[in-house]
Amino acid sequence: MQHAKQQRIKPVALLYEVRKTVSEILDKPFSERIDHQIFKSDQKILALWAADCAEHVLPYFEEKYSHDDRPRKAIEECRKWATTGIFKMSVIRRASLDAHAAAKIAKEDDAKFSAHAAGQAVGTAHVPTHALGSSIYGIRAAAAHSGFVDDGLVRERNWQLELLRKYAIHD
Repeated sequence: MQHAKQQRIKPVALLYEVRKTVSEILDKPFSERIDHQIFKSDQKILALWAADCAEHVLPYFEEKYSHDDRPRKAIEECRKWATTGIFKMSVIRRASLDAHAAAKIAKEDDAKFSAHAAGQAVGTAHVPTHALGSSIYGIRAAAAHSGFVDDGLVRERNWQLELLRKYAIHD
């Protein structure tokens, strides 16, 4: 197995693969270009899924930066929006920017990617396809944390997609 390094994972290829599978799970047409409107009817499912993806890897950040709750707050805002449907752009934007700012201070890739996953998750309230960003960052965090790209990538991706299948079935 390969040691996890940021340049080993090809985010564009991973995004393509995840986006294609998400389209299949949600029974949406797949095209080479991301169409945000295709996923609009599944936005709340995607937000809950993105929050779960981010929360799954959040310990990688919190173990190292326990004093910094910005990524957790972003996940909480994402869940709040998905539950209540109340959207305040200033709140969503602030939560996302704060989580991404937390990622910038993180020195370790697993912590950095997990904070970015939280920032992308809350952005799903604004644009449904931000959920894909949460997924990709979560996968990258797991791969960096495991120390083995293939192992971390495959396990996390499979866990995420199985979770989305459960959400899709219960919708």
